[in-house]
Amino acid sequence: MKQAEFDGKGSCIRWTEAPGAQPARVYVHGLGSVSTVYHAHIAARPELAGRRSLFVDLPGHGISDRPEDFGYTLEDHADALAAVLDAASVTRAELIAHSMGGAVAVVLAHRRPELVSRLVLTEANLDAFPPATVGSSGIASYGEDEFVDGGYARVLEKVGPLWAATMRLADPRALHRTAVGLRHGSDPVMRTILEGLAIDRVCLQGELSGELPGGEGLEAAGVRVVTVPGAGHNVMFDNPDAFAAAVAGGV
Repeated sequence: MKQAEFDGKGSCIRWTEAPGAQPARVYVHGLGSVSTVYHAHIAARPELAGRRSLFVDLPGHGISDRPEDFGYTLEDHADALAAVLDAASVTRAELIAHSMGGAVAVVLAHRRPELVSRLVLTEANLDAFPPATVGSSGIASYGEDEFVDGGYARVLEKVGPLWAATMRLADPRALHRTAVGLRHGSDPVMRTILEGLAIDRVCLQGELSGELPGGEGLEAAGVRVVTVPGAGHNVMFDNPDAFAAAVAGGV
């Protein structure tokens, strides 16, 4: 396990990694998740073996610290992720990012373009104020103290045992602030940033999730939009073959 300070006050963001060739692949989880759980089985596949791979837990999640006075906005998370790459001497990384992590990855590519050479985004949040769901919008619908004092437990019951298994590892206050930051989006908004980036960009959408909103506009901007058969939001679990092919560049 490795760590880097991210807030100037001693709080650390942590990651595990497997050695290998450059450019590094950096795996970034979604809201209330953990990177190794969602991506280690993908990075170990033969078609992806031999590449340096970092599995990062964002602030407030998994094995990383959860300072109470941190903002947990998308920009805050992106800067913390940059601290990892700086400490690990990683540049021009391939970011493999899921859901909320995809939004963080897009913001990082905008703020620190020298760190990112490719984005593989899985059902990433690209727009502010998305439709209400039990996820980020549902969490953000609570006041912060209301969520910490009871909403967190209610959300854990609603999301089901698999998501709850990793969400239990997230700090409630950090989880709420992250959800609020995700709902507010970035400035400029994530979709606009993504369309303007001059790097290889892939957006994966699970077939069971329906058509990717605004997919035609993304494709017009040079983003490859791939619908993954038989998959829902967690493409890496539902169709690992197609997911690994996308990461390897084979779609």
